Amino acid sequence: MTIEIFTWSPRVMPTQTVSFRVRKSQFGDGYAQFSGDGLNCRIQEWDVNFTGTGEYIGAIKRFLDRHQGVRAFQWTPPLEAAGLYRCEHYKPVPLGGGNYSLSATFEQAFKP
Repeated sequence: MTIEIFTWSPRVMPTQTVSFRVRKSQFGDGYAQFSGDGLNCRIQEWDVNFTGTGEYIGAIKRFLDRHQGVRAFQWTPPLEAAGLYRCEHYKPVPLGGGNYSLSATFEQAFKP
């Protein structure tokens, strides 16, 4: 199965959240030991917004619906290299005049 590429650009400022998966061992004398948890311990999450006509937003919805929150797609976020992402939820909002807004959260995914 091929990985599809998400080609639409967010229209409104996308917001990135970077988290690090860390393992910590706290000792009784106050000393703590830290290590990264796994090979991919840096995880990105992006809040993205798109605005446009019903046809434009409809195409984005169909793309996300095809992936059903479980299949990853390729996307290139601002200031980052292309990677795999999943979208578990999105929210379309009618703006009037045949225009819509769609907000979504893209969570980084990794190859097994």
